[in-house]
Amino acid sequence: MIANERKDRLERIAEIVTGLGHEVIARELEVSDVAVATEREHPDLAFVGLGVSGQHALEMISEIVREATCPVIALLEADDPFWVNEAAKRGIFAYIVDGEAKEMQGAIDITLRRYAEYASLEGAFARRAVIERAKGIMMSRDEIDERQAFELLRAQSQRSGRKVYEVAESVVESHLVFVRR
Repeated sequence: MIANERKDRLERIAEIVTGLGHEVIARELEVSDVAVATEREHPDLAFVGLGVSGQHALEMISEIVREATCPVIALLEADDPFWVNEAAKRGIFAYIVDGEAKEMQGAIDITLRRYAEYASLEGAFARRAVIERAKGIMMSRDEIDERQAFELLRAQSQRSGRKVYEVAESVVESHLVFVRR
């Protein structure tokens, strides 16, 4: 996906990206359209160009990141450290100043690799949280310590041939079914 408030830049970026062998699935000029396109298309990557208004581009970045479906690379015509800092706070993974095809491909490769690592870590943290929650439920319910709770999860994992996370998820789900209101 490509987003820029300047149509001429939008088309130039699209030409470079398609020339690199990538498909452009959305081209957006307005902030309000970026969120809709991101939700509808689920792009692998988004380029947001700094056009006339730096604030407009920052709002586009915020909308894409809020949908949390893909990483964002910011495109600038000139170096602007203040704007890059603001864009970084909103979640860009990379930026390119006056990018040419070779630089853009390098940024795409690195960004997609880093985003995959980020998503993997995020998943690992989420799985860890489920395991910790299951241990807490078991500790409370069975009046056991943390080590014993984990050993029970691990033993059930080995008996059932399921991952510890899957067993923990079952504990949490079954606990939610029987919670009194």
